[in-house]
Amino acid sequence: MTKILVIDDDTAINELIKVNLELAYYTVVCAFDGNKGCALAKQELPDLIILDVMMPEVDGYTVAKRIRENETTKDTPIIMLTALNMLQDKVKGFNIGIDDYLVKPFEMEELLIRIKALLKRSNNIPKSFAIKEVLSQGDITLIPETYSVEINGQSAKVTPIEFEIINLLMQNYGNMVSSAKILNDVWGYSSDDAVETIRVHMRHIRTKLDKISNGKKYIETIYGGGYRLIPEGAGVKSV
Repeated sequence: MTKILVIDDDTAINELIKVNLELAYYTVVCAFDGNKGCALAKQELPDLIILDVMMPEVDGYTVAKRIRENETTKDTPIIMLTALNMLQDKVKGFNIGIDDYLVKPFEMEELLIRIKALLKRSNNIPKSFAIKEVLSQGDITLIPETYSVEINGQSAKVTPIEFEIINLLMQNYGNMVSSAKILNDVWGYSSDDAVETIRVHMRHIRTKLDKISNGKKYIETIYGGGYRLIPEGAGVKSV
């Protein structure tokens, strides 16, 4: 039975999530502070973690960082719950390695959809783990063994989700990939309010590519549509 760890200091929210997840036939383990959450993550080895940001003493970002640094829990999917909806807060979470982000207040049905999508996406193994071959298009080479992208001999490390986004763009190079397709192929669900999540990841990917691109831009935004990879690079607008 799939086990989910809920880490939230709000007892009412913790209990609400627990009841609904158990009704959906998940095994649920609860922690009400960050330190206990870290301990249970290593002890229980859950299939997925639901993590609140605003907690006393040890906040969610610190908990996520500890989980990602531990060898036994580093690949466990994490959904972050927060009342914060600022771009910089999402960037901070994604930089640490959060897989998905849900802003409070949220509908329980939406949380269940995202849980199912994350679990289906990988069976606890990101799809990118199954990619063995080195993929090359134009200036860009994607290397699965090291989770890195290389441009003309210079490389940058990327996260599993960033890897999957770049891989999807490379598989469709020269053509626009819609935001809906990125959400469906990478996260496994579609949601109008999740488009900002893609924008955050794209900004993060571009920042990494900019450091090794010698001034070239490789991802073009098609406004109202999606994104297109330009393998040879160009002076395209990247906002």
